[in-house]
Amino acid sequence: MTWPFGAPYPVDEPGDGSGDPAALPPGSPEEYAAAVLDVVRQVPSGRATTYGLVAEVVAETLHRGGPRQVGRVLAGSGDRYAHLVPDGAVVVGPAVDDGVPWWRVVNAAGAPPAHLVTAALDALRAEGCPLARDGRRVDLRRAVWFPGIDDAPAD
Repeated sequence: MTWPFGAPYPVDEPGDGSGDPAALPPGSPEEYAAAVLDVVRQVPSGRATTYGLVAEVVAETLHRGGPRQVGRVLAGSGDRYAHLVPDGAVVVGPAVDDGVPWWRVVNAAGAPPAHLVTAALDALRAEGCPLARDGRRVDLRRAVWFPGIDDAPAD
């Protein structure tokens, strides 16, 4: 699976090309994007997190951004910010070309992006992520992953 939208965006690769936020110019959009992608790549298979939680973690160090900015980064992760994903980035779960498990990031109600709901739910089911009774949302009480705090697998 890859993030299926986002027009190619010509950018010069800032920093050292490693995708490391520390190697990017401070305050740049690429610095923020690299930090978001770094957090999202850490979400374990079978778990999910929210745009808001990712934004809070990134804001702890960069002091900016919010859930909508996280969504914009993920929307561009296949093309615009692909150069920020380190070569050889490994994601456990469905096959991905860009190394970013976008389907593991949902809104505060546990819903994946509406235009990608089928692909996201299929991937989440395949990973054994707990879903709500309606099968259309992640059961965040059982599946939420808190970066740096809760790295245990889902039950």
